[in-house]
Amino acid sequence: MSALPLPRGRHAAPREVVWESQRGRMLEAMALAVAEKGYAGTAVADVIGSAGVSRKTFYEHFANKEACFLEAYDAGVQVLLATIDDAVAAAPDWLRAVTDGLRAYLDTLAANPAFARTFLVEILAAGPLAIERRGAVHARFAEQIAANHRAARADVPELIAVPEHRFRACVGATHELVAAHLTAHGAETLPSLLDQLVDVQLALFQP
Repeated sequence: MSALPLPRGRHAAPREVVWESQRGRMLEAMALAVAEKGYAGTAVADVIGSAGVSRKTFYEHFANKEACFLEAYDAGVQVLLATIDDAVAAAPDWLRAVTDGLRAYLDTLAANPAFARTFLVEILAAGPLAIERRGAVHARFAEQIAANHRAARADVPELIAVPEHRFRACVGATHELVAAHLTAHGAETLPSLLDQLVDVQLALFQP
């Protein structure tokens, strides 16, 4: 990816627009570099070279490589979760909520392969703060599954309550299947996992 140069002269963008443009380019450059080289192999030089900014500009925005990486991760997660939430909210019933939420998850990762690798694989190499971020995201996914289960029990009274740890375990199983597929086949084919992931999640809904 080569970043577009910022306009100069009297038509140059206002400082706040330049700031956000630079920041966004650096976040994207970080995700692309980490997807290609891994977190450990990525340097600030890779980010500034791809984003077309100076080292001074990088450190005006971020304290270090880790801070830039974590913000790139957070930005991608925000989009991912919002997309899933919209799909679930629009579903006509709990069963469609399960399917449509998982489809939104897989489609979003497939459309953003650099983020998919960052989200699923490289986050584990980025240190304790990154692991903490990952844990919070997994807890959020577990709550979504729990909410779907509560909706199912309201609709199907014979369904029994299940302990909370099973929802987190379901997230772990989902993550394992998706990460393994990504590593073996790439992000673009992740939507092919939809039936498998629906099967894993609906195992919690058996009476």
